[in-house]
Amino acid sequence: MSKDQQFPEVIFLDAVGTLFGVRGSVGDIYGAVARQFGVEVSAPVLNQFFFQVFKASAPSVFTETDPVELRAKEFAWWRAIAADTFKQAGAFDLFPNFDDFFAHLYAHFATADPWVLYPDVCPALERWQRSGIQLGVLSNFDSRLYSVLQALDLSTFFSSITISTEAGAAKPDSKIFAIALQKHNCLPEFAWHIGDSLEEDYQGACRAGMRGIWLRRNG
Repeated sequence: MSKDQQFPEVIFLDAVGTLFGVRGSVGDIYGAVARQFGVEVSAPVLNQFFFQVFKASAPSVFTETDPVELRAKEFAWWRAIAADTFKQAGAFDLFPNFDDFFAHLYAHFATADPWVLYPDVCPALERWQRSGIQLGVLSNFDSRLYSVLQALDLSTFFSSITISTEAGAAKPDSKIFAIALQKHNCLPEFAWHIGDSLEEDYQGACRAGMRGIWLRRNG
């Protein structure tokens, strides 16, 4: 495909906030699962502290290549965020066994239940697929993304999935974009990346030589 053609060879898409979003809020889900374990915490309070903790955390980037060790690192990374969230909310010590709660919470986010598929996603994916454009997911997510895409009936659209925990780099680092491009044997100038984050998706893609498209779902 030449540079002056309208469509790219590959379109990469972010996951959360682009393909699907959280049902309600993270605080709603954390609070609902906590209630199953006898702990009552306000959803807005949990949401506030979750985003504070999440933004202050180091990226979910690991050097492990062994799948078992990598999954353990992912689990531990998210456990630390959940634990700090409930500690900030003054509720951590209310759990008889926080590890039991977190194991349930972590598994819950690997299902379709906490997610909402945006209505414009499937029509767009179908249209691009019919046009012969290759599609890939490029996300700062963890390995649960594979099961989430399967549960939301999205897996068949994508010929590659690139996630930060496996790539050893997170957006906006150009390394993760290069890894995704290699999977399609595609030069950056022939690829687009669509995502909801100005810094991670749009600016990151542009710095990697791709066309970045900022999807502003919140207006």
